[in-house]
Amino acid sequence: MPKVMVIDDEPFILMMIEDKLSRAGLEVITLRESTDAVKKIREVKPDLIILDWMMPEISGLEICKNIKSDPELADIPVFMLTAKGQEDDEKLGLSCGVDRYITKPFSPRVLLEVVLESIGDR
Repeated sequence: MPKVMVIDDEPFILMMIEDKLSRAGLEVITLRESTDAVKKIREVKPDLIILDWMMPEISGLEICKNIKSDPELADIPVFMLTAKGQEDDEKLGLSCGVDRYITKPFSPRVLLEVVLESIGDR
């Protein structure tokens, strides 16, 4: 069963994504705090990560940089799910290794489609 890790400090977003992805047969691991995110990613080795940019402790951008600079984790696709919708924000995210940039508000159905497409490509 493919594993997707979702890191977001908004409980409603986590619940909505977990519900949608788990109904599609994916194992979903959720984290509300970013402080131990990279450690947890190393333990779980998810097939894909959905990551919020604006987290209280460590930004999603920093987490992504850490993931992409680690040879053991670098091949895990990272989707940035964020309210930062300016073109410059997206360019910055992509330059830091984000594989897909999705702005909030978002369609859970579309998110599921791109997650399944990405996991199927691996």
